[in-house]
Amino acid sequence: MFEVSVREHFDAAHYLKGYMGKCEKLHGHRFQVMVTVRAQDVDEIGLTYDFVALKGHLREILERFDHVCLNDVPPFDRVNPSSENIATEICEELQKRRLPIFSVQVCESPDSCVTYIPDKPG
Repeated sequence: MFEVSVREHFDAAHYLKGYMGKCEKLHGHRFQVMVTVRAQDVDEIGLTYDFVALKGHLREILERFDHVCLNDVPPFDRVNPSSENIATEICEELQKRRLPIFSVQVCESPDSCVTYIPDKPG
């Protein structure tokens, strides 16, 4: 079994409705996102998944979250833009592209991360 991971980031503001603390106010983060795909084998040239291709998919998805207030961007105009919901959204978008996603990790600080593993990983 092989796992291939890539990391990207985006900068955005958000606020958490109903939080009852500092995070209920508008604030920003440099969100770090790591996506991991998993596969049993390598291809004919020895790759499990091309880093460049995986990074390209992730960058395309993160573009709509960069330098915005996440609460104004679907689906976060309807659900809180928590790290959990951000990870879920990124995973679902990658799965729509038929990528073998094992996990999506979103860190809103160096010490605070969420990892989402879908019920049926890649």
